Amino acid sequence: MQPSNYISSPRTLTHLSLEKISKVYPGRQEWFDHLSRRSSSDFVAIADINLDIAFNTFVSIIGPSGCGKSTLLNLIAGLSQPTSGSILLNGEPVRGPGPDRGIVFQSYALMPWMTVTENIRFAVETVYPKLSLTEQKRIVHEYINLVGLRGSESKHPHELSGGMKQRVGIARALAINPQILLMDEPLGALDALTRGFLQDEIIRIWEQQRKTVVLITHSIEEALLLSDKIAIMTRGPAARIAEVLDVSFPRPRQRESLVQYPGYTELKAKLERHLYQETRVVEESSIRTRIHG
Repeated sequence: MQPSNYISSPRTLTHLSLEKISKVYPGRQEWFDHLSRRSSSDFVAIADINLDIAFNTFVSIIGPSGCGKSTLLNLIAGLSQPTSGSILLNGEPVRGPGPDRGIVFQSYALMPWMTVTENIRFAVETVYPKLSLTEQKRIVHEYINLVGLRGSESKHPHELSGGMKQRVGIARALAINPQILLMDEPLGALDALTRGFLQDEIIRIWEQQRKTVVLITHSIEEALLLSDKIAIMTRGPAARIAEVLDVSFPRPRQRESLVQYPGYTELKAKLERHLYQETRVVEESSIRTRIHG
């Protein structure tokens, strides 16, 4: 039996809590600046982020480019520490990376000298070194089948398409049995057809696994298709969460019928207005900067 990191809790309870999270990057100070006692200004990436995520909930975070979405995900993953505020997982502070959070990156991050099987098995044996080889193989085989890669077990990353590489990344993240799956624009580098197919696969896998998921995405349609809730971020610097929208469409979802659900058009229009308005301010500011130096 695969190791379990937690006992499932009711959906109404908070699984992950972000409380007044801010991330500030200190300004640079070169040798000459020490003499003049000057330095570049600190950069406030995100400020006063508050978000509660219930067990087994699929949450998307969406916002204009450069608003700190990936920064926020890295904080949840423990790859970076907040300047202020706290991140709680099951009521306990997140102090660094851990196997309770699996990550799927946009860049795949596969080890090129390893096969599909070896990439997934490396994660399993790293997190669960005391498992027998037989049990490790069983887990790897299970997740290769889950993501539809049977027959590709012995292939190396250079022999795989982009979609297949991302399937390996998803299998690797899920094989360690994390409490939370973090996905940083995992489909952003794929063509439209492959992206749509993998969105359907993510729905299928989530219906089977029912993990808590936090997805970073630029795609409004993707967020509406996959999510239970959508957290909308404002533009940076000092980006914050402007609103959290409920996506109450019934599951399992079919992309062909999604537009027919009551409220779909209104939700999509609201997200489009927000992104357009925030992006327009950013672009206008950038143009003024270029013109006036």
